[in-house]
Amino acid sequence: MSWGFERGRVYNRRADIHARFGGQQQGGMITPARFPLIIIVTGAEGQQHGYNDRWEDGAFYYFGHGQRGAMQLARANRALANHSADGKAVLLFQTVAGGLRFVDEMVCEGYQIEQHADGAGEVRDAIVFKLVPIDSINEEIGGAPDQAAQIADLRQRAMNAATVPAAVQGVRTVYQRSRDVRDYVLRRAGTHCEGCEAHAPFARRDGSPYLEPHHTRRLSDGGPDDPRYVIALCPTCHRRVHHGIDGEDYNVELINRLGQIEAA
Repeated sequence: MSWGFERGRVYNRRADIHARFGGQQQGGMITPARFPLIIIVTGAEGQQHGYNDRWEDGAFYYFGHGQRGAMQLARANRALANHSADGKAVLLFQTVAGGLRFVDEMVCEGYQIEQHADGAGEVRDAIVFKLVPIDSINEEIGGAPDQAAQIADLRQRAMNAATVPAAVQGVRTVYQRSRDVRDYVLRRAGTHCEGCEAHAPFARRDGSPYLEPHHTRRLSDGGPDDPRYVIALCPTCHRRVHHGIDGEDYNVELINRLGQIEAA
């Protein structure tokens, strides 16, 4: 479940999305001003504007905003490309009879330019985003953190990871970028929880301390992010921030603590 939406369930756009988050009433991209969230909608009706959204090899290729002429990396398109660096979640919905079916929370791996006809039949540059489900990223990046690299190198890789490359091909994948963030955050923490400062409760099978990365600006953990907003927690602190009665207040405390940690 992401932001209270269940996969496969059908929702009413006005009552379940706009009444709760606000955002644009028309179009396939909703970017609420008061929430770290981008909602994208796909459906057969987009084909009349030249959109050819599609699934390929576990990734969803989503056409950017712009019905006529060359698409520009501006406004909603820029927000989608930069969502990891900006700490925003991306929720994918599909138009079906009766409303919008929630598909999944996604992460942008990159984008590419394709030639497609627009709504007037004119061939134009179309921005096509490559999106992958966030749960598939969390499954892929399991395993031992990188223990060989210097922490300064890990931090630089982690800082670079939040930025989406312009081309999908020939770049570090979203899985590699997510691993870069995780490796730096766990190395920065060392053997202690960055929340309560207690020693890690046990060691992983590779001998490294067991701590869990928590993304303080998003409801879901995982995927690329600015490492200055990701903190390594023991399981107890991690459950507290997600499920505790004081979870929201504790998350604010963790954000403040991260500022001190990164400034040290």
